[in-house]
Amino acid sequence: MSLIDVCCSDAIVATGPHVHLAKRSALTCSDVKSRVSPEVAEALAAGDPVVALESTIIAHGLPRPGNLAAAHRIEAVARDNGAQPATVAVLGGQPHVGLDAAQLERVAGDDMAKLSQRDLPVAAGLGLDGATTVAATAGLARRAGVAVFATGGLGGVHRDAMRTWDVSADLPTLARTPIVVVCAGIKSMLDVPATLEQLETLGVTVVGYRSRHFAGFYRSDSGQSVPWTAENAQQIAAMHVARDELGLPGAIVVSNPLPESEQLDPQMHDESLRSGLQQADVQGITGAALTPFLLAHFHRETAGRSLEVNIRLVLRNVALAARIAAAVREVQQAHTGL
Repeated sequence: MSLIDVCCSDAIVATGPHVHLAKRSALTCSDVKSRVSPEVAEALAAGDPVVALESTIIAHGLPRPGNLAAAHRIEAVARDNGAQPATVAVLGGQPHVGLDAAQLERVAGDDMAKLSQRDLPVAAGLGLDGATTVAATAGLARRAGVAVFATGGLGGVHRDAMRTWDVSADLPTLARTPIVVVCAGIKSMLDVPATLEQLETLGVTVVGYRSRHFAGFYRSDSGQSVPWTAENAQQIAAMHVARDELGLPGAIVVSNPLPESEQLDPQMHDESLRSGLQQADVQGITGAALTPFLLAHFHRETAGRSLEVNIRLVLRNVALAARIAAAVREVQQAHTGL
């Protein structure tokens, strides 16, 4: 990652339309580059499996104080499945790939901006703390050499995009970032058919894991289909290696649907979504603030059931991502004859 020289003498507080970026400390002249934790660096150097994890799930997707315990569970699942977890965040303006226990607790605290890729220069320049979205996590992880990333649900095209032009930065970022992303589809409060069309236009490969149905985040089935399926981690790893050999720039999105027995009740889901969108419209909540608002609304309306489903789907995605990361190493070794 290229170095960014930051020189400034005045303390700055920046305020955007959706988040408040609070001052951390007086700025000094320094080099800003990603810091890879010793454990992640050691795993990458040895060619061992590593799975990137986004921090927005911790800071903005799960309620406090249980979000910290969930973060530890997520990392533990990666380790239990043979991979080194690499949670990505920005702390004091410094991008981190891999966090220690104190840093993870810091991310789970109250004062974390939500950082997409466009926000990284702001956070770095002003020395801010921030949790990284899918877009920011994918870019920082891939630059550090991490090939596989697990998340909950992707961002996408918002339901009123014809009026607002609100489309997540996740989509163009995935179009230019050669990484495997394991997810439970697109967050179900978004326009799933339009998002899949946009991914196709951008040249992002979408693969269903053991299912022809595109995952519906809280639900097993979004009502949309996928063009390709894979039956095991080795097949997905082979796609990743082939993509690199072909010199193609985009991500491989792996849709990993929940079993029907573990999904949120569809009727409860639809009613919670309807009332949440209605309340958001009344309160004028849009843009980056909309998804956290709706996730919190789901949590209240479902008496915590949506939270249980959310954590469950993330854990399943991390486990699959760890197996894919191990398979990538095996496929690469087979190709090089090592």
